[in-house]
Amino acid sequence: MTVNPSRSSRAALLAATAALVFLGADWVRFRGPDATGVSDETGIPATWSSQENVVWKTALPGAGASSPIVVGDKIFLSCYGGYGLDMDDPGEQSDLRLRVVAVDRASGEILWGEEFKPRLPETEYRGFVTLHGYASSTPTSDGKAVYFFFGNSGVIALGVEGKSLWRADVGSGLHGWGSATSPVLYNNLVIVNASVESQSIVALDKATGREVWRVPGIDMSWSTPLILEVPGGGSELVVSMKGKVLGLDPATGRQLWECAGVQDYVCPAVIAHQCIVYVTGGRKPYTMAVRAGGRGDVTATHVLWEAKATPKVATPLCYDGHLYWLDQTGVAACLDAASGETVYEERLQIEGERDKVYASMVYADGKIFAVSRQGGAIVLAARPEFDELARNDLGDPSVFNATPVPHDGQLLLRSDRFLYCIGK
Repeated sequence: MTVNPSRSSRAALLAATAALVFLGADWVRFRGPDATGVSDETGIPATWSSQENVVWKTALPGAGASSPIVVGDKIFLSCYGGYGLDMDDPGEQSDLRLRVVAVDRASGEILWGEEFKPRLPETEYRGFVTLHGYASSTPTSDGKAVYFFFGNSGVIALGVEGKSLWRADVGSGLHGWGSATSPVLYNNLVIVNASVESQSIVALDKATGREVWRVPGIDMSWSTPLILEVPGGGSELVVSMKGKVLGLDPATGRQLWECAGVQDYVCPAVIAHQCIVYVTGGRKPYTMAVRAGGRGDVTATHVLWEAKATPKVATPLCYDGHLYWLDQTGVAACLDAASGETVYEERLQIEGERDKVYASMVYADGKIFAVSRQGGAIVLAARPEFDELARNDLGDPSVFNATPVPHDGQLLLRSDRFLYCIGK
């Protein structure tokens, strides 16, 4: 079901999109095609509300913390329903269903959807899992297929037109915090951090779902890995986990290097700029920078700096020589990416209980877009001086956990109830 803000805006939308050609690059994975969260889109408004700058609004068939992705003329995202929607009355696990949907990029109309039975038992709906639920991993796509990860229910591959391709098991382990890492692609492989499910990084064949390689010993990691190119050729898969950072050969899983890392659990994804890797996480604030491309234990040779700061859950944004984030308590921070020195820290007044922010920031059009769970969206100036440009509330009382998606001069926002297209 699609809900449009007004007849006039609907008419304007139809006129504007009758011959629409999408010029924006596909946003095919968590934090975009290059996993930076940085977009060259322009024209995205700084302000919006339920009555202003909403191009379309689509009711979703379930809740979820996963972000949408854009592939050609379609948006894909994951949802869940039937169980775990109400803390006071979660229902029966036997009624839990996993769902994926394809949405028309221009109009917001739902084109098709598929529903899957989960592997049971699943993590009980209590504690921290209530903050994000059972559809928290952002899918990824190679333009032909879309790959969804649902924790102990496995990886599901569908063609972009909805054809079922395969379903693969990566482990049956559970954790009270649930599962949340997003899959990444490398050549013919789908690579998944299955730390919760099997304490492993698992690589699957894109065409068949067959396991190609597995690296065990991945401890307390909810972090999405990163593939980066290193000087002299070659690629590295960088994995952040409790106690260490690993550099792996993404084709084989062979370990290339390691160094000491966050001495606690990790949630933020690995990020990098010009082969400098930034990892963060844990209950005690900690962020570090390490140069990729080493061999063996590089703790003493490649670690560039360490800082007592972390967003804990959200992934930092690296832009123009600085790291930005909005942490789970509502503190906006900026660090110098070369030194780790704090440039600013500002506590924002954000409504909501418990953790207030799970979504990661994205950059577009000179602005940084951040979304809180229940206190609306915050727009900051993209410079190393704190400047809050706007606060925006869509009047949606449900939870916003998904990282925003800038695309084709617009911004896609996802809540537990709706998918929104923000633009002029």
